Formats: sequence, C-alpha cells, structure tokens
Amino acid sequence: MTRGILALEPAALARAVVEAGGRPFHAASIRRWILERSVADFARMTDLPRALVAALRDSLAPLESQVAARTDAPDGTTKLLLRLADGHTIETVRMPGAKGGSATVCVSTQVGCAVACRFCASGLAGIVRNLAPHEIVEQLVHARALGPVGRIVVMGIGEPTLNLDAVLAALDVATDPAGLGLSARKVTISTVGVPAGIARLAEIEKPFNLAISLHAPDDALRRELIPTAKVGIDDLVAAARAYFERSHREPTFEYVLLRGVNDRPEQARELARRLRGVRGGVNLIPYNPIPGSPYERPDDERVRAFRDALRRAGVVATVRWSKGLEAEAACGQLRIAERSGDPSPARPGSAGIAAPVVPPRDPASPGSPPPQGSAAASRAPAP
Repeated sequence: MTRGILALEPAALARAVVEAGGRPFHAASIRRWILERSVADFARMTDLPRALVAALRDSLAPLESQVAARTDAPDGTTKLLLRLADGHTIETVRMPGAKGGSATVCVSTQVGCAVACRFCASGLAGIVRNLAPHEIVEQLVHARALGPVGRIVVMGIGEPTLNLDAVLAALDVATDPAGLGLSARKVTISTVGVPAGIARLAEIEKPFNLAISLHAPDDALRRELIPTAKVGIDDLVAAARAYFERSHREPTFEYVLLRGVNDRPEQARELARRLRGVRGGVNLIPYNPIPGSPYERPDDERVRAFRDALRRAGVVATVRWSKGLEAEAACGQLRIAERSGDPSPARPGSAGIAAPVVPPRDPASPGSPPPQGSAAASRAPAP
C-alpha cells in the first residue's frame, strides 16, 4: 500500500524525499501544497524537480483517500464518500456559509459507529475501526478543494471521544498555522456523552467547543433511542458543569427532534428542568430522515413550539435547520447506499481532489481487514 504524505511525520517525510533524490525543503513544500492549497498531484507542485516528481510517484501518494462518490444539494451542501487505502469508506460533508462566507466541514472519526443510535444511519453496519489522524485531516483537504473552509464540526460518523488521540492530533494539524491554519475557536467536538472524554477535553489548552448529544429529556427514552447509552442525563449534566468550571467554555446540548417521540411541549419543559442552572444552550436539530427509519421529521410549527417552550423556561435554544436534505447528508446514508450496491443516492465524480471513482476493494484482498465488532455502534452524530 502506497503511503500518503500526511501519514508521515515531517521528519519521516523529509527522509523519504531525500531518498527519492530531493532535499529536505522539498518535503516542507509538498506539505504546504497539500495543506494550504489542496493540491494532490505531484506534477502540479511547480517547485519540485521533474525527476523528484517521477521518483515520488513510485513510493508515495499525496493523499491516501480518494473520492468515490459525491452528492450536491441545491443549497450548496456537498457530501463526499471517501474511499480509504484499505477499501473502507467514510463520509465528509461541506456546508456553505451564510451569505457566501466560509463553509463548515463535518468530519468522521471512525469507520462505522458503535453507539447505534436508532435514528442514525452511521451505526447500521457496526464499528470497523478508528481513523488515523491523517485520514481525518485528508477529509478537510478534500473539502477545502471545493472552496474556503472556516469551521470544523467533528460530528460525522463515529464517536470522537472513543478515538480522541487521533482526533486531537488531526485538529493540531488543522489549527496549526503551518497546517490548515484554522481557528481552534471554530472547531466543535460532539460526543454522545463519555464523561472521561469530556473531562479530558476540559483539560486541553486549545479552546475547542463541546457539544453533548442528549436527544431525550429522560433516561428511559434516551436508552430507547441510544441503546448503548450507559450514562444518565444527570451525570452528563454534572460532566457539563465540571467542563465549564474547568475550561470556562459553555457546552452545547444537541437534541434531534423526532416527530411524536421527543418533541412534545411537556418534554421540552422536562428538558429545561434537567438543565436548570447549567451554563450552555440547546441546539435543536429537526430529524434528517433516512430510508427505512420508523422516525419522522417534525414540521416547522412543532419545532418552533418546542424551541419556544424551552425559551419560556429560561433555556437558550436555537434550531439548526438541516442542510443538504437532497444530498443525503444525514450521517451514514451515502456509505450505507454504497455498501448495499445502490448507487442512486450518490453520483460519482471529481469532487474534492481525486478524480476517478475508486472501485471497491475485494474484502478478502490484502490490506482490507474484515469488519470488527459489528453489532454495536459508536455515537449519535448529528444528522
């Protein structure tokens, strides 16, 4: 398997470039081309000698991942299905900014998900493996090839706190002026609620934002929606309080609204009671439907009624109106369609950096490990 440039530490990349006939400064130049300009073709890196370009092609790849499929919505949202070096696929979504501003990119942190939220497509096929740091960074490179990126939400496939070392390493590159150069204050990490992970995020120096997925006002309903949820709401609220006291950053509580399930006014009042005295707001997310799901998206009137009930109870509440409904932008949809052999939700194309569609690798072939731990899944990423 050809290693990608971003899979190598700078010192290792410098050695590889020197072995290919280049000089150490060529290694730094190659990283800049990829991270700053989203250029993923050695031949387009105009300051590299031709002989070095030819030699590098035999040993390294600018990126390991390639775009397998792409869907676009009329609102400007683009979803990319990325095929990794071992043949597995993940999803990345680029959402346009308001009034033509910089876009937000939603990145995945695992292949599959072990939390198994009943309303989410991400965990339908179970958990396969964690992503490496460079596989997370490459999602941002692909997305930035489509246009400027100003924000990152770590809310895609997977539970970030179950792969936190890789997530933080990737975000170090994303927020490094010599990397992607994004502001740490414009990064949000979402979790279904792993207290140890929340506590660790409170200790880091960079001011990342934290979002905690609740999705229910009581423990019984939350366990029904998230069968793997082991932590009660009161314990999550306590973890959120501790997070604020340690980091002085207010967390956000995410709440996917499911018609007739968790969107009634009395449930809004119960949620407000549970959150009383907590520094932080609630981000309401009308459900982004997935094929075959028993859940439905509430109409706008029900969404606003729930929001207003929270506000009357003194809770800061906003609505994240879903983008990319036409792009199958709910977490996991494109990946599930690809695994089932149904190409209809996605069209192949030259989105991001890679041009051709990459054929699926035979699961029995070398470098393509079989899925591990299938049934359980990893988190409730925001749809």
